[in-house]
Amino acid sequence: MIKKTGILLVNLGTPDSPNNGDVYKYLIEFLTDARVIDFPWLSRQLLVRSIIVPTRYKNSAKTYREVWDKDRGSPLLYHTQDLTEKVRQRLDSEQYMVEFAMRYQSPNLKSVLEKFQAAQVNKIIVLPLFPQYSSACNGSVIQKVQEITSKWLIIPDISFIHHFYDHELYIDAFVEQGRKHNFEEYDHILFSYHGLPERHITKADLTKKHCLQSDTCCSQITETNQHCYRAQCYATTRLIVEKLGLPKEKYTVTFQSRLGKEAWIQPYTTEVITRLAKEGKKKILFFSPAFVADCLETIYEIKTEYLELFQQHGGEAVGLVESLNATDKWADAVVDLATK
Repeated sequence: MIKKTGILLVNLGTPDSPNNGDVYKYLIEFLTDARVIDFPWLSRQLLVRSIIVPTRYKNSAKTYREVWDKDRGSPLLYHTQDLTEKVRQRLDSEQYMVEFAMRYQSPNLKSVLEKFQAAQVNKIIVLPLFPQYSSACNGSVIQKVQEITSKWLIIPDISFIHHFYDHELYIDAFVEQGRKHNFEEYDHILFSYHGLPERHITKADLTKKHCLQSDTCCSQITETNQHCYRAQCYATTRLIVEKLGLPKEKYTVTFQSRLGKEAWIQPYTTEVITRLAKEGKKKILFFSPAFVADCLETIYEIKTEYLELFQQHGGEAVGLVESLNATDKWADAVVDLATK
């Protein structure tokens, strides 16, 4: 009898449609996750349901409508679908069953895991599609999978790909995307990663003596900071720029998508954009290595919102290195991650 292995690719999630009601439902599920907003239950529920979502969901829906494809829907969804199909094509269907799910909304983790259960797979390999580990993304996926499968009578062998920020094929895939651009045309390059509250970083430092204690705390991966999201972002950047041959003065690492007024990890993308424009920079190029599929944060936040901010302060043009989406190199990387 052939022992079949299930491979589960998990992305963050997206509303079922850009309509107000679906966006509201998505934001509620997303932001009430205790790993996303790590407040006590009652405080989190009151904050999300009474303040954050009611004041933001209509604008968020409007933004989703800007990026929604009339035929295929959410870019995050269809890029993940396309990637899953390419991974299937690269593997023996007699040995591997490849599916994808979203942490929030559809297709949900429970329904997809039940497909593996019905197929009686012997092993499930879970790959959260977030290269740099964070409790809010990778940790949330891992916890949810464990919660669901813990109720099964027969629990197969389940393993998780914790992170892949330094995986060679992942790095090569972004390098390949970057080489489609002429770097000489740009005054500066930003490696913009999704931001996190500083407390997420400091809470994960079990020594309480390293994270954010100095300007160089993320300059290299050490035993102390090996699981630090910010340190992994800097490490990814170093690996990409080394292969591209970019000098240090040509690029800056930044963090975007700040929510609220509390301190998030820095430098903030918005502040660096403003400074570069005021310094006379006219064209900047963005890499977004935390996002393996183009989505709201790349298509709209960078190409629209950050372009407007840059132009307000004297800049002219913003370029974006396309994410990995379903490129052949990225599909090869996923196969390598899941099978070796």
